[in-house]
Amino acid sequence: MTQELELNDQLAVRRDKLAKLQEQGQDPFGGRFERSHTAASMSDAFAEQTKEELDEAGHEVTLAGRIMTKRGKGKAGFAHVQDLTGQVQIYVRKDAVGDEQYDLFNTIDIGDLVGVTGTAFKTKVGELSIKVTKFELLSKSLRPLPDKFHGLKDIEQRYRQRYVDLIVNPEVRDTFVLRSRILQSMRRYLDSKGYLEVETPTMHSIAGGASARPFVTHHNALDMTLYMRIAIELHLKRLIVGGLEKVYEIGRVFRNEGVSIGIILSLR
Repeated sequence: MTQELELNDQLAVRRDKLAKLQEQGQDPFGGRFERSHTAASMSDAFAEQTKEELDEAGHEVTLAGRIMTKRGKGKAGFAHVQDLTGQVQIYVRKDAVGDEQYDLFNTIDIGDLVGVTGTAFKTKVGELSIKVTKFELLSKSLRPLPDKFHGLKDIEQRYRQRYVDLIVNPEVRDTFVLRSRILQSMRRYLDSKGYLEVETPTMHSIAGGASARPFVTHHNALDMTLYMRIAIELHLKRLIVGGLEKVYEIGRVFRNEGVSIGIILSLR
């Protein structure tokens, strides 16, 4: 009950900030934003340079991402901005961005999407950062992220709110990216061997091709029972009969069986 009340309070605060931004004529959900670097490409470009080399070069970078941490007071503050490839620290000074943009930075919440322009530099401890000269809000987050101490550990919540899981757990993002790259690699390999990628029906008039309980539905217009496919091989074989000698399909099958990570691999 206490957590629910706390969440409602945070939602109310964020909605108040949203309303104030709109009253000031600012678009809290931004527009198009062009970036010059991602977190990874910035690291690739500048990580090997020394603090002195970066200060002398004054490389300008433009980056966009989600605010994950924020600290500071007075006329300067730090934050970490996260995109798909990693995180970058930003350093925002009032005298560098001006009163209006610094006031905006002070109202920013964890989870907000922002865009920054500035120069790359390294802190005294050697962390690659951006000294911000332009700061803008791209999209206001109305719901708070899980706190960084407890994180998002409830398995049920992680599966039902994958979007939150992806934000706070980098290893989950890595798994999604890896899965996509594996599929791309499989396609490239099969294509290089002369195979043709095809799409076969997901609704079948018979439940065949494997021994499994199907999901059953009814087609109203045709007045017939249909089954979501439990295997794809039958239609692939028909294509071979039709003269397509080398075919493949990377597609989903649907089996009305027990729920587990081992059975429903897409949950992983």
